[in-house]
Amino acid sequence: MKASNTSRALIVAIALSSGVLAVTGCSVARNQQSVGSYMDDSGITTAVKAKFAEDKTVAATSISVETMKGVVQLSGFAKSQAEKDRAESITRNTKGVMGVRNSIVVRP
Repeated sequence: MKASNTSRALIVAIALSSGVLAVTGCSVARNQQSVGSYMDDSGITTAVKAKFAEDKTVAATSISVETMKGVVQLSGFAKSQAEKDRAESITRNTKGVMGVRNSIVVRP
């Protein structure tokens, strides 16, 4: 009995390891992000959204934030050019941001 439980555990461990390697290996091979890069980008997106929520001049629910390799894409709608500019400024001053693409549309 002990040997069969050990064998099962070993098979499960190998299967899980292979799955992780396949997922991370494929993403790099197809010119996509690595797991580490994805985690960094997720942290940047979360930080930008949190700063938007804290700022009373930016409507956080109207602006979408997506990050890829440190470059943040802003989209959605702002009520004024000042709000659009403030959202970009907040984003540029967030740790880890390498660039900003501001596609926010001003719609009063």
